[in-house]
Amino acid sequence: MPPTGEQIDLVATDSRAVVTEVGAGLRTLTIAGHDRVEGFEEEETPPMGAGGVLVPWPNRVAGARYRWRGADHALEVTEPARGHAIHGFLRHRPWSVTARADDAVTLIADVDPSWGWPGPLHVATTYALDPGGLTVTHALTNTGEVDVPAGLGTHPYLRAGDAAPAGCTLILFADRVVDVDDALVPTGVRPVAPGEDLRAGRRVGDLALDTCFGAAPGPDGVLGVLTAPDGRATALWADPAVRWVQVFTPDDLAGRGPAVAVEPMTCPPDALNSGTDLHVLAPGETWTVRWGIRSRDGAV
Repeated sequence: MPPTGEQIDLVATDSRAVVTEVGAGLRTLTIAGHDRVEGFEEEETPPMGAGGVLVPWPNRVAGARYRWRGADHALEVTEPARGHAIHGFLRHRPWSVTARADDAVTLIADVDPSWGWPGPLHVATTYALDPGGLTVTHALTNTGEVDVPAGLGTHPYLRAGDAAPAGCTLILFADRVVDVDDALVPTGVRPVAPGEDLRAGRRVGDLALDTCFGAAPGPDGVLGVLTAPDGRATALWADPAVRWVQVFTPDDLAGRGPAVAVEPMTCPPDALNSGTDLHVLAPGETWTVRWGIRSRDGAV
């Protein structure tokens, strides 16, 4: 069995995707026959979080500790170099398939309170492919008897066909930036400075980012567009629940060279401590978040 479990193939005309049982992650995506994310091989573990679903929090929890409704909670330290908990509970756990078609799949998993969460959460993630792109829907349900906090993010590395990401241009629709200390814990939020503003586009090879931005979506909820020199373009969009976006530009993604992750997030780093855009689910409540990736080849 591959390290990511069963591989679930989706097909819609000449668009294809592979979703993994472990983590309910997005392993590959081609739209109109061209790669739109940095994929990885079936026998690999996801490099640098590629394709992961980050729930019930994205990014970091400082010191792997937080306080909720007057009680202190401790999480497993999953970023030992900095002493933080990172990217939720479910990206390394198997999910269960509950519905499946040629072009869509729904997977479910549950958050156990014994892991350091105030109450149980049921999570359902649906991938739906069409000829123009992929739509991902996450539904989080509080199955317990007390209010629980929740946040969600995902970790796609974008591609625009065969072009090396370093030579592509990234447009990011964001107007604020989160300042952090040496341990990447937020210290404040401010407007983007001219050198940080990516709304007019910057060459990926000129960027060195592991930075959270405040979203200011463009038309149709577009957060980011990666455009190759030949005009092929890949857009990531999200619904209004996604108010933040992390951009990460590693120099080398597991031997593949430079890459760019555009990570939609409902809350910024360390939201469990700051409370910023942390969603609160009442008992029985379901919260739905949608995002997706589409072709914008030839768009002006």
